[in-house]
Amino acid sequence: MTNPTPTVTLLTRAGCGMCGAALEQLRTICGDFGLPVTTVDVDEAAVSEPELRAEYGDRLPVVLLNGREHSYFDVDESRLRADLSRIAGRDGK
Repeated sequence: MTNPTPTVTLLTRAGCGMCGAALEQLRTICGDFGLPVTTVDVDEAAVSEPELRAEYGDRLPVVLLNGREHSYFDVDESRLRADLSRIAGRDGK
């Protein structure tokens, strides 16, 4: 049985300085796990998914791990690394 590949998505919007910093941090963290970071601009996505902007638009950036909210405003690096290790089966268990 293979371990699932985690997905990391950053919800963002154009001109968000905190979003840019979060993206750089996520690229480093996810790079250590060989994972890409997907970004979704909530304003652009609102055309087809208005609920995304309604839910997250006032507290960007938001990090989603496997489609579920993991952190917002700041990347919780230690928690994200621990969760990625657990999901990827790298926790030694």
